Amino acid sequence: MLTVHQLRKKFNSVYAVDGVSFTVSRGEVFGLLGPNGAGKTTTIRTILHIILPDSGTILFDGKPFSKELWNKFGYLPEERGLYRKSRVLDTILYFSSLKGMHWNEVRSKAFLWLDRFGLLNDGHRKIEELSKGNQQKVQLILAFLHSPQLLILDEPFSGLDPLNQQQLKDIILELRTQNIAIIFSTHQMEQVEKLCDTICLINKGREVVKGALADVKRQYGTNTIHIEFEGDASILARHPLVSKADIYQRYAEVELNDITYANEFLHSLPSTLIIKKYEIQEPSLHSIFIQVVGRRTEGLEK
Repeated sequence: MLTVHQLRKKFNSVYAVDGVSFTVSRGEVFGLLGPNGAGKTTTIRTILHIILPDSGTILFDGKPFSKELWNKFGYLPEERGLYRKSRVLDTILYFSSLKGMHWNEVRSKAFLWLDRFGLLNDGHRKIEELSKGNQQKVQLILAFLHSPQLLILDEPFSGLDPLNQQQLKDIILELRTQNIAIIFSTHQMEQVEKLCDTICLINKGREVVKGALADVKRQYGTNTIHIEFEGDASILARHPLVSKADIYQRYAEVELNDITYANEFLHSLPSTLIIKKYEIQEPSLHSIFIQVVGRRTEGLEK
């Protein structure tokens, strides 16, 4: 289990991380979320001992960081960290040797993962010759080839098409069954909803929402209605029974002033707005993010 307690890190006069605490159990996918400049990357780098915190404790299985623990961690950074002129298999052999693996073991596992990602015939190619998505696959292989006990994935779906995104989701869920503690940081809230057991949303270095994903959604979802429609839905934002409306191309998430007026609200909508689906439900994580952090945040960027 990873335990982060009262983590603080200041750069000049600004706290990038200010009192963040959470735990990640083995066999759990934990979502570390937040807007641009929230402190996610700083938190990750202190966990990995890339930078040192000013205060607070970071323990894995009750032990502080050590060289031995480093080899038990796997990390996929958001930025590309590959040598572009190196060949794929040479890159995998080199980075895996840094984790203490013997080259014979690396080769056998590398071929298995390259085959699984559809790259078996690309081992001789240079990194720069691969597409952005295939470079991401190589970085993913580097992150978990050595069978880490703690795996940190920062934007793992970057550059992947829908088929490869589904394959990666399957792999993450498979790794969870192997008793690995997984930290997952992404801008894609729909992926968090599909994969994460618990989340911690931080803003300006501080925790603002934390807990089991199901509990968080229940907490913020008492008056939310999901509507799928055809037509002009702009009336939803102006309706007197509506306190907030997030309107998209073919669906909307509407929060009523009082959920007991849900039927009255439905029957008051004009016939020009064709309702295809109407249900009271928990809000999306995206809506919770907007509600908690504020509408001034443009996107879910670091």
